Amino acid sequence: MMKRNFLKASLLILLGSYAAAGLSACNTVEGAGRDVKATGSSIEDSAARAKN
Repeated sequence: MMKRNFLKASLLILLGSYAAAGLSACNTVEGAGRDVKATGSSIEDSAARAKN
């Protein structure tokens, strides 16, 4: 019985860790997306200035 409780607790900890990692990855990807967007905007602005 105790072994079963240990397995349940271990599974819950493992799933919680995966969930936390997944949620933090979403924030990281969102931040990277903003950085890429800002870089693209800078390139567009530079191209527009060079064209004129």
